[in-house]
This record gives sequence, C-alpha cells and structure tokens, in this order.
Amino acid sequence: MTVVTADRMGRLDQRLAALNALDAERAGAELAACCASSRWVASLVGARPFSTVADLYSAAAAELAALEWSDVLEALAAHPRIGSPAAGEEPEAAWSRMEQAGARVATVSTAEALAAANVAYEARFGFLFLVRAAGRSAEEMLALALDRLGHDELTEQPVVRGELTQIVRLRLDRMLDGLRRKADDQ
Repeated sequence: MTVVTADRMGRLDQRLAALNALDAERAGAELAACCASSRWVASLVGARPFSTVADLYSAAAAELAALEWSDVLEALAAHPRIGSPAAGEEPEAAWSRMEQAGARVATVSTAEALAAANVAYEARFGFLFLVRAAGRSAEEMLALALDRLGHDELTEQPVVRGELTQIVRLRLDRMLDGLRRKADDQ
C-alpha cells in the first residue's frame, strides 16, 4: 500500500476543500467512484465537511467497518474480476484498470490460473474475489486467491472488508486529486 508523506497529506488536505464545497448529489457521485455502497456514500456525504484528509480516511474506514454484509456485496458488484479489464471511461473504471496493471502483464498460464481461481472463488463464496491489486503482481494475486479459497465464509468476510478498505483509501486519494484538477480547469 502507498505510504502518504506529510507533504502529500498537506496537499490532499488542500484538495479536501473541493469535496466539502460540492453539493450533496455531486459529492455522492464522486464518493461512489471510491465505493459503490449507497449506505457508505450517504454516510460520507452527511459527515462533511471534513477538517482534514485524515478525518475523511477515518470516517471512510469507520463506515466500511460498520457496513452490513449486504452493503459490502453492493460495493463488490461494482468491481470487475481480477484480470478482467473494467469497461468504461468513468473514474472507477480507469482506476480499476490502473490498479490491475500487474494482472495485465501476467503470463498466459498465470492469467488462465487467475481466471480459474476467480470462478472457483465465486462458486465457493457466491461473490467476487476482491483484492487490492495495486502494487501486486498477477502471481501474488493468484497466490492470495488460492490461499483464500481455503477460508470458510466467516473467515473470508473480514478479509474482503479489509481489501475493500485498502481499495477505498487509494481511490479517495485519486478522487481528491481529480477534484483539484477539475477545479483548476474551471
């Protein structure tokens, strides 16, 4: 996971003003690109204004931890399978393609094994295999999928929630960067 330096955190804090200034509908749309749980989005929109990015991260993580499993499943539904490129140009599709860069350079055998692991995982658990792909190779993601296939559902659910939390954290930073660029362009 990317470490955020104090200097970068200061720049993100400056960009937070753009999120705080949006009307509720637009803020919701921006946050939904980070996590597709409507409950999570509504909670974060309602918690604004945030004083610091650390406050945003804290609120985001706390709400993710409090989500019902059905809300987590709603968020998972917006993610493509690992190794399958996301379609579209909206921010979350572009972010997903960037995050899965390691899967795109997999050998044929690793890509096939990862596709088979995705299918086996979905058959076992009834939901998408979610992993923070950013910074991980296809081989690492395959090893994680195969390891997690050994979990029971009660063991797997907190792992999924943890992976989702890591993805959301990365996407919050990307959203703030994008809001600043949009503000600069206007």
